[in-house]
Amino acid sequence: MSPIVYEFNPVERFVAGTVGSPGERTFFIQARTGSRIVSVVVDKSQVIALGERTKIMLREIKKSDPTISIKATDIDDAPLEQPIFEEFRAGVIAMAWDSENSVIVYELREMTNSQDADDEDLVFDENELSVDLLRVHVSPSQAAAFSKRCLSLANAGRTPCPFCGIPIDPSGHLCPRSNGYRR
Repeated sequence: MSPIVYEFNPVERFVAGTVGSPGERTFFIQARTGSRIVSVVVDKSQVIALGERTKIMLREIKKSDPTISIKATDIDDAPLEQPIFEEFRAGVIAMAWDSENSVIVYELREMTNSQDADDEDLVFDENELSVDLLRVHVSPSQAAAFSKRCLSLANAGRTPCPFCGIPIDPSGHLCPRSNGYRR
């Protein structure tokens, strides 16, 4: 079967979200235009990296071209669009600034089974694509809102133990710094 390229240019909504309770959450990146919705599973670390890297990229874009306007928007805290069907699990994620159209392009590539990835495998060439790909074109203002939501999502999980730093489950946890007593 040939790979599918999910292209959103432009995108109406581009968000990160979760399903499940803290400690058992599944993280998603979701893009929507009209009634077309694509949901991709990502790791929590990927959500954090996307949020931080987007902030850095926006800062660099603003430095290089002060005419680019990045409007301060509120965090989109609405739940993920329903129904949530996992199209694929993201492996490699790329971000690029398209200066001609003044948009940030996010590309999420499906995770492959092979653990041995050469640098050549990381090139996003549609002619040689062997896995599904989500490509989203986002305005700088949408990217700023996306970044804020990514970072707030990552911080909304379980609170860390003040003694050992391990996340505390709702039922508590056995803290290694308290000789096995529950906290």
